[in-house]
Amino acid sequence: MELGNIKETRNIIEDVINNSIADELGIDPGDILLSINGSKVQDVIDYKYLISDDLLIMEIQKPDGEVWEFEIEKDYNEDLGIIFTNPLIDKAKSCRNKCMFCFIDQLPPNMRDTLYFKDDDSRLSFLQGNFITLTNMSDEEIDRIIKYKLSPINVSVHTTNPELRVKMLNNKNAGKVYEILKRFHKANLEVNCQIVLVPGVNDGEELKKTINDLAKLSSTIESVAVVPVGITKYRQHLEKITPFNKDSARELINNINSMQEKYLKEMGSRFVFASDEFYCVSAIDLPSYDAYEGFPQYENGVGLMKSFEYEINEALGNIVKPIDLRKKIIIATGTLANNYMREIISKVNTKFKNLDLSVVPIENNYFGKTITVAGLITGSDLVSQLKRYRDVDLVIIPKSMLKQDKEIFLDNMTLEEAISTLGITIKPCEVDGNKFIEVLRLGVN
Repeated sequence: MELGNIKETRNIIEDVINNSIADELGIDPGDILLSINGSKVQDVIDYKYLISDDLLIMEIQKPDGEVWEFEIEKDYNEDLGIIFTNPLIDKAKSCRNKCMFCFIDQLPPNMRDTLYFKDDDSRLSFLQGNFITLTNMSDEEIDRIIKYKLSPINVSVHTTNPELRVKMLNNKNAGKVYEILKRFHKANLEVNCQIVLVPGVNDGEELKKTINDLAKLSSTIESVAVVPVGITKYRQHLEKITPFNKDSARELINNINSMQEKYLKEMGSRFVFASDEFYCVSAIDLPSYDAYEGFPQYENGVGLMKSFEYEINEALGNIVKPIDLRKKIIIATGTLANNYMREIISKVNTKFKNLDLSVVPIENNYFGKTITVAGLITGSDLVSQLKRYRDVDLVIIPKSMLKQDKEIFLDNMTLEEAISTLGITIKPCEVDGNKFIEVLRLGVN
């Protein structure tokens, strides 16, 4: 979801779920929520909190101005089935940091405006899993999180060294993060942490100290993900940062492995996990499936590849007789996953006959070749680099290349335009091994 689309609006109802409480009451799209139990609804957190009771009095204003009052008896925490035009029921709060590694500050010009919006909103952490820095929040907002028991919360920590965090985020309030985490710990709020690692800044001994500090709160901090800094070619006038290379990525993984062994003995959990990108850059084999402990930071790029591989093996195991598929199919992905996807292809080919299946790694000319993940491939790069391929029946791309709610690439090229330009069917696919095999079998029909 691109947060720049969230504007300050009234509590307008966009849709009502079929057979829900709201549907049965006759609440319709276009109605406006006025109050619940006499309280005005400031935002979606207020709404979730107020509707949790089993007895509600709710006021709704119809488009003609008539106000309807409902007395509602329901199960505790049962949802009403209302979907708002603005998911937050409020304006999203923007970030006031000036982080040395901020990806948005490294975007090229002339992209759609919503991509330049920096969010740092605790409500989006709770609702959508966004990571927040906790730097742009007042004590009253922290108290509200604790009062409403908002959990889980995803926090971008980066370092627990106050002086270093102030420097990294370029915000005088950034050094308070560990004190806030201790308050969350005392309130028994579940937290997931992220560390964006910048070589020579918050790695090495600084990283070990940060992880050890967070481990002291491990009864409420569920996991810590370590991800590499992303560097585009648009870093003019920004602090110089060196990307991770094979040697530095190997050193990082070795350090993480040592910490995992320690925590596994002490706490029964590995606690800290390195993102897939580190393993690809270092050419070190991925950990075992079980080593990811249920994939608590899957959405943060930790364990996607191992999970996908497991699902592929599962899907292929269900194919008893090899499938005769006389097709030429290309998997287009980022350069980071090239070797990994070639290994996946070797597995797939054991269950398919006459299938010409290949991987085409798309170099990122739009953001720069230091950007290697599939989710940042643009339509223009995809089209320009696939033009030379002939007699292709199907191109499969990760769904992450497209906008969450629309079939559009980061450079505003639509999927339909890419298909028209290439004259080839393009099928987006989630990072799910079972769905991938299904697209292979049915995507060209």
